[in-house]
Amino acid sequence: MTWTAPEITRTDEPYLGDELTMLRGWLDYHRQTLLMKCAGLTAGQLRTASVEPSGLTLLGLVRHMAEVERWWFRRCAAGIDLTDLYSTPEDPDADFNDLSGDPAAAFAAFDQEVRLAREAVADLPLDHTFRRRDDEINLRWVYLHMIEEYARHNGHPDLIRERIDGATGD
Repeated sequence: MTWTAPEITRTDEPYLGDELTMLRGWLDYHRQTLLMKCAGLTAGQLRTASVEPSGLTLLGLVRHMAEVERWWFRRCAAGIDLTDLYSTPEDPDADFNDLSGDPAAAFAAFDQEVRLAREAVADLPLDHTFRRRDDEINLRWVYLHMIEEYARHNGHPDLIRERIDGATGD
């Protein structure tokens, strides 16, 4: 049996709530949107590039966002000493470039990174700060940046998916 990306039931973003509820809700909405745009595709389809000369793929986007979740929530905000998931000094864009691995493992890694990101910052206030290079950043900024990062990238899967099977996204 051929593996396909799992179907996703996307939860609507919250319409009411405090700031943290809204930020978490919108971030989850965008996380689920990326997975929804991959649903039902095979490993080969997930490796299909958008259009030459670009090598942008749905699998690369899932891997990239797992890496970004790990970076901002766990490594930066929570201060956990971790290595990159995919990127290496030789290939800092390996999350996009090296698609030889098992897509099911990449989707599992994405799910795990999202879960671990939530856990890492669950007890931190939005005003929690950390240093990155010369900048002091707070957790609020991380949530806003992650929403922006997903929103920016979630336009790409529409084009890739339309190329693969004609489906257009919501």
